[in-house]
Amino acid sequence: MLPVVLVGGLHADARRAAVDRLLAEVPGSVVLHHDLATAPAGTVMRTVRDATGVLDAGEAPLVNDCACCALREDVVPELKRLEAAGGTSLAVVELWDSVEPKAMAEVVTSGGLTVTGVVTAVDPALLLPYLGNGDDLAERGLAAATTDQRTVADTFARQLEYAPVLALLDSPEADDEDRELLAQLHPTARRVLIGHDDLAGAVRAGFDVEAAAAAQHPACALLPAEADAHGVATLVWHRRRPFHPERLYAALEDLTCAAARSRGRFWLADKPDTLLHWDAAGGALCVESAGPWLASLPDAAWEMVPPVRRAAAALDWHPEHGDCCQHLVFTSPGLDRDGLARLLESCLLTDAEYAAGRDAWKRLPPAFDTFLEV
Repeated sequence: MLPVVLVGGLHADARRAAVDRLLAEVPGSVVLHHDLATAPAGTVMRTVRDATGVLDAGEAPLVNDCACCALREDVVPELKRLEAAGGTSLAVVELWDSVEPKAMAEVVTSGGLTVTGVVTAVDPALLLPYLGNGDDLAERGLAAATTDQRTVADTFARQLEYAPVLALLDSPEADDEDRELLAQLHPTARRVLIGHDDLAGAVRAGFDVEAAAAAQHPACALLPAEADAHGVATLVWHRRRPFHPERLYAALEDLTCAAARSRGRFWLADKPDTLLHWDAAGGALCVESAGPWLASLPDAAWEMVPPVRRAAAALDWHPEHGDCCQHLVFTSPGLDRDGLARLLESCLLTDAEYAAGRDAWKRLPPAFDTFLEV
């Protein structure tokens, strides 16, 4: 079975350095890369190279006018061709700038291949500028499809937080604040310094696609822990009372701009059975429904819920509210933790509103209906 490693990230110089390092460290390795920048001409350029240079090149036509769709259609057949030809010890898939590793790991695995590692390459000096960049990918020429509405910041955040291995460029411009921000954003990642540490060993440790997806799901995500060092802080805010929809909506701009990155799950009083996902970066917030809280489901429905979700709910279970809660995490240099906590507290139901009960909560003004496109 041909082992496959995915290397991605918007920091192109760091990504190429990581890929070149793997070619140098692993004899018989090759790199497969699809260049989505050629999509406006109606095609995606594919190259296969090893440490000596380009071995093969070709084109993959767009699928439904979508470059990313062309990549998905082409990558598995190309990897299987490499596997059938023999002589390749490791296939490195270098993802184009804005392609997210989660989607590609799932495509490769569903194609019957084995992903042994996922890496996001990072230049620590560019960490904060990219997390703070609210530009649409299309404005920067980085959109993977004509319908791509992602921003630079939210795309980079997901690339960063999904990968269990971060390959770091040895950047002289990076300082302790940059390195601390990286550590707090993804504390469980293995950080490998390109050119100094064993990157090949790190990416051959194995990769579980299902576990990686669960770690990003708002109901059971492995969120950062409380921290404060080198001018960077992380606030973990956990409460057992729902938000008042109008007060929270009025505070969204201040909450979204309070930190370079914030994410988690939250509970709205007028939608007490719905688990809501909070995902903010670059001054922009995405709020989505992530389905029901488990506490709102009948017992018979629990068997249809993934075990990891049930386990996460059990760890956080409350005798009155079950898994319903606020669990939000804010990470940033210069974070005003006390001010942020006060603002969040002010958005919760008051004692009187809380005592009125669920029927009264559901009659509160639905401030998030437009936001959620209900």
